[in-house]
Amino acid sequence: MRRKRAVVATAFAGTVALAVGVGVWASADGGGPGPAGSAAASSPGGASRPASGRAAAPSTPSPSRSYPLSRAPRTIPAVRSHTPERGPGWRPRPGGRVVVSDPRLADEGRLTAGELGLTYAGQRGDARAGDVRLALGGSGGPESYTMTVRGGRVDIGGPADTGVFYGTRTLKQEVRGGGTAPEGVVRDQPAKPVRGFNLDIARKPYSASWIEDRIRELGDLKFNELGLHFSDDQAFRIESTSHPEIVSKDHLTKAQVKQIVALAASRHITVVPEIDSPGHLGAVLAAHPDLQLRNASGTPTRGAIDISKAASAKLLDDLLNEYAGLFTGGQWHLGGDEYQALTVANPEASYPQLAAAARQRYGSGGTVADLATGWLNDRAATVRAHGRALRAWNDGFFRGTSVQPAKDLQVAYWTGKEIGARQPVEYLSAGRKVLNYNDEFLYYVLGQPQTFVYPTGQRIYERWNPRVLRGTTSVPARYDAQIPGGSFAVWSDFPNAQTEAQVAAGIRMPLRATVQKLWDPGAPALSWSEFRALADRLG
Repeated sequence: MRRKRAVVATAFAGTVALAVGVGVWASADGGGPGPAGSAAASSPGGASRPASGRAAAPSTPSPSRSYPLSRAPRTIPAVRSHTPERGPGWRPRPGGRVVVSDPRLADEGRLTAGELGLTYAGQRGDARAGDVRLALGGSGGPESYTMTVRGGRVDIGGPADTGVFYGTRTLKQEVRGGGTAPEGVVRDQPAKPVRGFNLDIARKPYSASWIEDRIRELGDLKFNELGLHFSDDQAFRIESTSHPEIVSKDHLTKAQVKQIVALAASRHITVVPEIDSPGHLGAVLAAHPDLQLRNASGTPTRGAIDISKAASAKLLDDLLNEYAGLFTGGQWHLGGDEYQALTVANPEASYPQLAAAARQRYGSGGTVADLATGWLNDRAATVRAHGRALRAWNDGFFRGTSVQPAKDLQVAYWTGKEIGARQPVEYLSAGRKVLNYNDEFLYYVLGQPQTFVYPTGQRIYERWNPRVLRGTTSVPARYDAQIPGGSFAVWSDFPNAQTEAQVAAGIRMPLRATVQKLWDPGAPALSWSEFRALADRLG
């Protein structure tokens, strides 16, 4: 329902106040506001006619239909749909306001007002030229939004606050890139509901301020997940009250993590924690050497916990329960990869204690792979009790086991290079959801060990899409709905290979290319050089 506003018009002989509808300022085909002080509107033929029926003063400028059709906004990611109109568009001006229709949009309103140099006016029913109005309502998914630039103001609406937030990111980029939001209507929503960035802070300690800067960057790009891998062989990086003995000297405090989680939430980003197990636990085991896995000769196995011991399960469940109270988002990563007991030729012979535990629990045919699968399922049950959705690395899912991984475990597919790694289609054909962490395109590994090279934005932009789960080949299109999205990942194998600043610079264009293909997997409208130039203009 359009609201009325008063406009002051200047007549030739003097000043006459005229109450007119908001439509006076826009022609029937979407023409924008005329110069201040004008009360004339364009007739269908393009000639000027007075709004009141009186003769207009010859010296008074009048609105015109001479504006060209607007061009679609230039943003990253690109908007999915734009209906062009004629008009001058919108830009922030002194006295402009951000108003909201619902107090649940207050955070989005305050943030946008501060970024655009406007006044946050709170919940208001009126509408003025120059306003940005945020509203809840309409149909569509929670990340969808509509942005209308018309009549000298901007209206951003969506069924949920997340979509409205994304509309404000589009507006911010338009203003940053060109100064003006183009006239017309944007209708936008992502193709994929998971658009993530995964950060290994276990091997390399990143400062809280650096992580917060990345959250702001991710939010403006419409990413919605930040994965934190904070436990590995090298270090355990977050303060613990249940097991303070495992925490590395250089770590984040819980207060810092709470601030990170809160900032992420304000940008509609879920922080996804990962305490990897039963492998990659070297830092934890340094404080609990009695729980380290040893082979038949008594040699310790790097990073591996002895999953035949009840104390091992208790230690991990203590940590999972503790951090479920710190990380309040709905997602959790269980790890599950590279358990070294399963990389030897004969796990049962090399680790007789694991073989015995498997037979005791699963009968005479029980294997070490069964025991590892049972471990993953037990940890899943611990986290599931906190209402989290679960994922694990693809090499934590084993062939030929009598014990099957929990049905709700999503597959985080990162590699096909591991011995015995299954093709993505095996998981998809079994009905599982598969998240794309393809190490061929999306792995930024510090120091470039083994066969890794730093990924480029151009390669992602031109050759990758969410169905390219392994290597460079897409899975069949019929599985697209089972691929919720994916994550670009930074791994800190050689932590001193790059500084924080170098990492931020190195991942800048890969992040932008990744989110473009997750928002819209189709062929981009811009060439790579145009996309890169746009990124530079947007900052």
